[in-house]
Amino acid sequence: MKTLTLDNDILFRMHRTLEKILEIPIYFCHPYHSWEKGSVENSNKHIRKYIPKGSNISNYDEEYIKAVQDKCNERFMKCLNYLTPAESLEKEKQRLRVALEN
Repeated sequence: MKTLTLDNDILFRMHRTLEKILEIPIYFCHPYHSWEKGSVENSNKHIRKYIPKGSNISNYDEEYIKAVQDKCNERFMKCLNYLTPAESLEKEKQRLRVALEN
């Protein structure tokens, strides 16, 4: 990862700490500027194949949601150098393990 772009969400209030851990700059999207987060919007498009926009998520059981999640995490992505999100996450976890050991 070279940068990280996030939504303006209270979940990311500790973004400065995350920047230090990941050693990359973090940016925030402007509200209603979906083109600033293309990968997220692309992922949403794939999720909507299984769960249409506006659906009541409580109508889907946990097993189905997990299956959709697994499908998304096993999809090769150009922005990840043709790794899957699962592979990319493992690679990043390993990098962080090494960094924390030193």
